[in-house]
Amino acid sequence: MARPRLPKSTIECPDCTKASGFPLGQSEGFSRRRFMQIAGTGLVASYFADVISPRLLQGATTAGGVYLRNTAKNAIFIFLPGAPSNIDTWDLKEGAWTPTDFNPTSYDNNNVRFPQGLMPMTAAQLDKMTFVRSGLSWAAVHTLGQAWVQIARNPGGATGSIAPHIGAVVALESQINRKPSDVLPGFIALNSTGIPASGYFPASYAPFQVVPAATGLPTISHPDGTARFSDRWSFLQQLDSSRTTGALGKATLDMNDFYTQSKALMDAPNINAVFSFSTTDHTKYGATSFGDSLIVARNVVAAGKGTRFVQATLGGWDHHSGIYTKPANGVNSLYTQCAQFDPAYASLLADLAAMPGSVSGKTLLDETLVVVVAEFGRTVGVLNNQAGRDHNLRMTTVWAGGGIRGGNVIGKTDVTGGSVADFGWSGNRDIRPEDVVSTIYSALGIDYTTMRHDDPLNRGFEYVPFAKDGTYKPVDEVF
Repeated sequence: MARPRLPKSTIECPDCTKASGFPLGQSEGFSRRRFMQIAGTGLVASYFADVISPRLLQGATTAGGVYLRNTAKNAIFIFLPGAPSNIDTWDLKEGAWTPTDFNPTSYDNNNVRFPQGLMPMTAAQLDKMTFVRSGLSWAAVHTLGQAWVQIARNPGGATGSIAPHIGAVVALESQINRKPSDVLPGFIALNSTGIPASGYFPASYAPFQVVPAATGLPTISHPDGTARFSDRWSFLQQLDSSRTTGALGKATLDMNDFYTQSKALMDAPNINAVFSFSTTDHTKYGATSFGDSLIVARNVVAAGKGTRFVQATLGGWDHHSGIYTKPANGVNSLYTQCAQFDPAYASLLADLAAMPGSVSGKTLLDETLVVVVAEFGRTVGVLNNQAGRDHNLRMTTVWAGGGIRGGNVIGKTDVTGGSVADFGWSGNRDIRPEDVVSTIYSALGIDYTTMRHDDPLNRGFEYVPFAKDGTYKPVDEVF
């Protein structure tokens, strides 16, 4: 069946000089000069395979007239799988259940109550943070909800199986602006195994997985030396030419991308310093693996070497029992989790705010969107019969930097925290994961209404399903 003709007004580039952000048609095309410019960025064979795809030549449709905030150059996505209790943290509701050492304290002229005793260092950063309290998850099942917030759609829906992680979308969208010095992958994931990857996109946009270590990347240099490695690399190119030409399909191009990306890292001078950290920083960020991940996240965005999206993950928040149990004998509770989160997150915000950005007069926090997200929330009121809290759809997201107006609260819940009393935004409804992702894309200057026409299902792939119809949109009140 022939693809329906698209209205000219909805084509991203109706004169075909562009498709999905890549110059085509009457542009400078693949002149020798243009080839060398592209080659210098570290793009490899899959770039050319994508560009010559007939499906891409049809353009990417957008809603038209979309206002993008474009306030951030980078994003740090802090994911808390397991789901912390909102009424004990970001939307504090006090009752007989509240431990006295939470030390509930009023901030911002009594507009915010916060558990200062639970997260004292974060409390000192509240002027930089915005709480979006009218959020609502679609699913109270961990695996479903976790995937949903990372791919901006129902994982069981029509395009769920091919959907890339939102970080992969950011990496692809930023690819055309990469400079020769941009040797780091566009998307880096720290302590984040098992997350969605590149979907149907080329594997070069998949998350570059790193487990932080003080000494940096473990295999950044070859044990036999640079000269020996260069000889072996050259021999590999001669021996395995089919891998680089695309003759054997996408899988071999993906493999080639991994090889080429890895070699670019090995060849880049001093790149391992980005992934290394001092004992002083390790201690400052809480002396935990999660703290180490936020040190590396800070280093990566400060380096300005091509990474535009960083995910750091801290699991262990599924407190069906013993949520207020004091730390002892390896117990997992809200106390132990917040003891990891608090110094790391607060130090990240403080450091980014103290570091210069790429533009005069801007800080690195001004240029970096920092978002804290979980898959859902937890039940409210008194604890269950195991002294814990179960799954609940009502949730809060936390925002800072990248154009976010700090010291702000969007939405208001009722006295229990279980229902919304005031949605607090122009949508006048629950804020869904799709709205959260639309907000992230808008901050980064990415058109969240984009529908690509290169997907293997020939359905058209929407960055945020139904956003082009106005069903979902950014929460502009955070800016």
